[in-house]
Amino acid sequence: QVQLVESGGGLVQAGGSLRLACAASGRIFNTYDMGWFRQAPGKEREFVAAVRWSGMYIVSADSVKGRFTISRDNAKNTVYLQMNSLKPEDTAVYYCAADFNPPPVAPPSTDAKRYDYWGQGTQVTVDS
Repeated sequence: QVQLVESGGGLVQAGGSLRLACAASGRIFNTYDMGWFRQAPGKEREFVAAVRWSGMYIVSADSVKGRFTISRDNAKNTVYLQMNSLKPEDTAVYYCAADFNPPPVAPPSTDAKRYDYWGQGTQVTVDS
């Protein structure tokens, strides 16, 4: 079992930046993949970005490429989402999630169903 706690959300003007963090505890961090997802009001949860347990393989949604960067610090048991050039359509609750059984050779999953544990979410609001 693992506990995930997100932080760093808030209100920002369009074009601004935020850095989300997700601190993990309860299981060896560098054995599982991590992902960020988001859910806006009235919409389904959508994939944002994910990183392999080693930190060596990253995938991102087309909607955030060039603006958002996922990274992880295995020494600190933390995964980050650096969000730049924020847009009003980025407004959502952002969740981090852990995939305990990543495939041996593949990119991290973009499918929320693969992820085993989720944080409580952090609100990001981008004001135009």
